[in-house]
Amino acid sequence: MPEIAEVETVRNTLKKQILYKKIREVKILYEQMIESDIEEFKNSLKNNQFVDIKRRGKWLLFELENHYLLSHLRMEGKFFLKFHHEPIVKHEHIIITFSDNTDLRYHDTRKFGRMNLIKKEELKTCKSIAKQGLEPGEKELTADYLLESFKSKTMPIKTILLDQTIISGLGNIYANEVLFASKINPFKKGNRITKKEAQMIVISADKIITRAIELGGTTIKSYTSSLGVTGRFQQELMVHKRENEECRNCHNKIKKEKIGGRSTYYCPTCQK
Repeated sequence: MPEIAEVETVRNTLKKQILYKKIREVKILYEQMIESDIEEFKNSLKNNQFVDIKRRGKWLLFELENHYLLSHLRMEGKFFLKFHHEPIVKHEHIIITFSDNTDLRYHDTRKFGRMNLIKKEELKTCKSIAKQGLEPGEKELTADYLLESFKSKTMPIKTILLDQTIISGLGNIYANEVLFASKINPFKKGNRITKKEAQMIVISADKIITRAIELGGTTIKSYTSSLGVTGRFQQELMVHKRENEECRNCHNKIKKEKIGGRSTYYCPTCQK
């Protein structure tokens, strides 16, 4: 599943390849993926161009003259750039054709991804965007902010870190890595997190996400890159997908358990 680093990699890659190209045609092969009016969606894109691509959390914001096209990749969504004459393959659900006869094709095996077209002035009130929490690296993301967010929560901290209304963009991979770097047991209740631990979460999240973006994200079985970019952060993972392997700090074995239905990897020694 693409998380903040992978979505940022997609954004940066697409910005180099599709901006200011005139959109000639829009083909929608799976209408349930579009949350706005289908005809308005098509007509607003046709003869227009993307002037920028922004991101909020795991949402991509394709900027047009008067609108934003919002796109969430969910579990397995990917964008591909192809020549228009290439055959449409299975699971390519949305095809945007440019005047230079290239396509931006959205591929999604599970069909969980969603797109929505909104007017620019609606961005701040759009529920999908407005409910996003602070991102790693933002100056407002402080220990005090986290303690205030955690104080009434009795669920495990691992589950809380996946709440996009608190920290936006963290998913299962980076939540596991942040907790290991912060030396926090993933089962610890949110309301028992100390200020020192909250500060470690702030520092670790910023450091890990920055490094993951530098390396193009993490390429694993559940998410492989498209657009000719292969992530390399998986080479630096400390706990995620390393069940029964030696901890690189203490040499005891990494454990895997389920928390809130999500696979959680941690070191029982380093994260007491």
